[in-house]
Amino acid sequence: MRAVIIVIDSFGIGALPDAVKYNDEGSNTILHICQAVQGKKWPVLRKLGLGNASLLRGNELSGCEAVQTPLASFGIMKEVSPGKDTITGHWELAGLHLKEPFKVFPPYYPSFPKKLIKDFVKLTSKEILGNKSASGTEIINELGEEQIKTGKLIVYTSGDSVFQIAAHEDIIPLEELYNICEKTRILCNSYKVGRVIARPFTGKPGNFVRTEGRHDYSMKYSGETILDKLKKNGVNTIGVGKIGDIFLEKGLNDIYKDKGNPACMKRTEELLTYPAKKDELIFVNYVDTDMLYGHRRDAKGYCDEVEKIDIHIAKLLEILRENELLTITADHGCDPTFHGTDHTREYVPLLCYQKGIKSLRLGVRDQFSDVAASLAKFFNLEAYPRGISFL
Repeated sequence: MRAVIIVIDSFGIGALPDAVKYNDEGSNTILHICQAVQGKKWPVLRKLGLGNASLLRGNELSGCEAVQTPLASFGIMKEVSPGKDTITGHWELAGLHLKEPFKVFPPYYPSFPKKLIKDFVKLTSKEILGNKSASGTEIINELGEEQIKTGKLIVYTSGDSVFQIAAHEDIIPLEELYNICEKTRILCNSYKVGRVIARPFTGKPGNFVRTEGRHDYSMKYSGETILDKLKKNGVNTIGVGKIGDIFLEKGLNDIYKDKGNPACMKRTEELLTYPAKKDELIFVNYVDTDMLYGHRRDAKGYCDEVEKIDIHIAKLLEILRENELLTITADHGCDPTFHGTDHTREYVPLLCYQKGIKSLRLGVRDQFSDVAASLAKFFNLEAYPRGISFL
């Protein structure tokens, strides 16, 4: 038995009922990409039932319309936990519900509390630059040259609960930056910051490039995720991409920290090449839709990236065996046609495929944790305490 969960990062499918609280009323990542980019698109996701899932909210996807008989069972899922960030979404998919949102800092200077910055400077013996909400590429272009000259650290945030630290690798070696982030993670715990993120870059002024040395330091969670439960019951659990960072490497037997979608897709295909020798879960995140296109408000780039994922999914459908389950979903939205550069509070799609199994209309699910409950059922474990299985 093998299950595969693919999270297309930020692939939201319509504003949640409480989106107005987040200034996200009217957002719809998938719908608005389809409207912005003309022509047929994503043929495999269409055959699986992505257009059918969108119709559950009354929205027809231009170029990815509903089909008569979808290959996959289809639905959409509502997020129970407050927030609209990576950690919250992934944790809920794995069965954890947050009662309070992570701390989000104001976008204007100074974003971070005075005491937090004072303690950070004392802890690291480094002065800072930035201290505001910004796009990672923009703030590096703005402050990178000064960072090289002064050795100060660029610190910035976003619409997510993040404390990001950027430095040129020639000035702050990667291991030193990681050490700084580990210390900062402890410092940020009392502020309920979701993630501390190392953001190394290289290059020269006017041509700075962020490297693949990014590393996320998530806040610790309490309770048992479905990953913990599966691992405890002998299921081989595998995380690909940033899954290991998101879950603090807990509940995972094997971790592949591949960077970027091409590497993560290649890894997933390799892992699926051979039949599982024992019960196995592969959990993978395809981050580029969010990181490279959603936040940069590039609808065409986002659409093209999903096209690449679509081709990849076609390969997986050829490889998958009858006892293997494929679930495709997302963690939040990031509507590239919407205002600002932040995530959007949205439903996420749910496509569930298994060879030889008739597809069903799964409807509107009340929580992301239905994924966790379904995994428990798939692997014949006792019912998971949160969520309702859709199998």
